[in-house]
Amino acid sequence: MPPATKRKPRTYDPKKTWDALNGQLQAVRSLAAGLGDASLALPSGLPGWDVRTLLAHIARQADAVPRLLAEPAPARGTAVTDLNSWATLTSSIADRIDTETHEVVAAAPDVVAELDAVAGRLAACREEALRADRIVPHAFGAMRALDFTVTRLVELAVHSDDLARATGVEVALNRHALAGAVRLLADALAAKAPGGAVEVRIPPYAVVQCIEGPRHTRGTPPNVVETGPLTWLRLATGRTTWGDALDAAAVSASGERADLGAVLPVLG
Repeated sequence: MPPATKRKPRTYDPKKTWDALNGQLQAVRSLAAGLGDASLALPSGLPGWDVRTLLAHIARQADAVPRLLAEPAPARGTAVTDLNSWATLTSSIADRIDTETHEVVAAAPDVVAELDAVAGRLAACREEALRADRIVPHAFGAMRALDFTVTRLVELAVHSDDLARATGVEVALNRHALAGAVRLLADALAAKAPGGAVEVRIPPYAVVQCIEGPRHTRGTPPNVVETGPLTWLRLATGRTTWGDALDAAAVSASGERADLGAVLPVLG
């Protein structure tokens, strides 16, 4: 069996990433502006959170970009967390995120006004966020500012889908936000379960190989998993299970090794 080759880190276009983040935030703001108190009180699908709380969380996650940029830069030599590590470490601060989100709701119950304020703060820090050499402090050590901005695409794309399912109102998904979220989570899967036995396809955005075993080198792979972008986001973040996705025919899996149940979700 040929040795596994290490994947090069994926690069993300700074301008497209920034435009996608702002575009998705605008889509959330548009939805929030049309919701009444009854809709804001609906369960979000996330434990202990109603829709108002979910919107406050989205505001805080987007606001993390200007917030971290305003803090002192990490000291030279500080270990920098990559995108794959961010995905697997996120669950370690889940309790802190829950506490901070409820604090945001208590301090600013008008979530529409808060989303508007966040959009303004984002616009003011654009140039600093897109600097190639800019590093920001983070709970996991430090991150490149652009990489951290890419993680916000995951947050907004996943939670826009949460909002749509909770409210029954479609939330437009910015194409580049969806693409960035799909690719980051696909790459994190490949890092979490390295190997070349299974090819995972999420058209039109990503193809990765994962799982230890005989490596595919040419022709049709013997083990293939294929699904759509939204189903992938739900699988990768634990919104749906592997078994439920198979039962709903939302994912196809061919080959004796084409089972991702043991390595999902990715984010966590």
